[in-house]
Amino acid sequence: MVLTVKDLAYRRAPGLPPVLDGIDLQLNAGQILCLLGPNGTGKTTLLRCLIGALKTERGEVRIDGQAYTATREMARKMAYVPQAAGDSGLSLLDTVLMGRTPHLPPLALPGRHDTHIAHAALARVGIPHLATRPFNRVSGGERQLALIARALAQQPRLFMMDEPTASLDLGNQARVLRTIRDLAADGMTVLMTTHQPEHALLLNAQVVAISAGRLAATGPAQEVLQAHTLTALYGTAVDVLQQDAQAVACVLRL
Repeated sequence: MVLTVKDLAYRRAPGLPPVLDGIDLQLNAGQILCLLGPNGTGKTTLLRCLIGALKTERGEVRIDGQAYTATREMARKMAYVPQAAGDSGLSLLDTVLMGRTPHLPPLALPGRHDTHIAHAALARVGIPHLATRPFNRVSGGERQLALIARALAQQPRLFMMDEPTASLDLGNQARVLRTIRDLAADGMTVLMTTHQPEHALLLNAQVVAISAGRLAATGPAQEVLQAHTLTALYGTAVDVLQQDAQAVACVLRL
């Protein structure tokens, strides 16, 4: 297992109700797992627990069989891709080079080898021609691809992505999803949050649905993403359209 999570629980302060409780996850190499659920149900909180940004009340997180600790070694195994935001004036190349930090001695600057890896990461996501452009002068989709390239430069086995297609148009959504699909095809593991269940269908992903901080449903997207499950999860009527006996789209019914 690349990632194992057992009985994870988190609460913001003693005495408050748990935000997450009894979370169990398992992910193998080459798998994609999509976290689904309503706003405020704990998806991003779970990611922050997994990367060590929040202290859990209990539970176990293991990467490649090792208990997670916020170390340089773990940073070489796991990369976090936030939603594209910020107003950085750094070039995309310099942004991606930041992903080499876990591989460098303290206070060392990136060398020729690191620059080669950064250029290769930009090429991998399809934007090598933007290497010298400032981060705040490219589109939202290009920023998101640059953040994925930064994660690639870490050379991890596991990618954590927080709503990687949020606020992107259809074309840029497709570019990001193709990149995620290709990462998994190369044996990398992806855990991502999303508000678009059909993306799990497109990626042939595993799905974990979270409701009120607990697991509501788990399994392959084709099995979990049923109309009754989504209707109960989001509290509104949802139809699931099929083509050739396969679910292909999730549509709201007003």
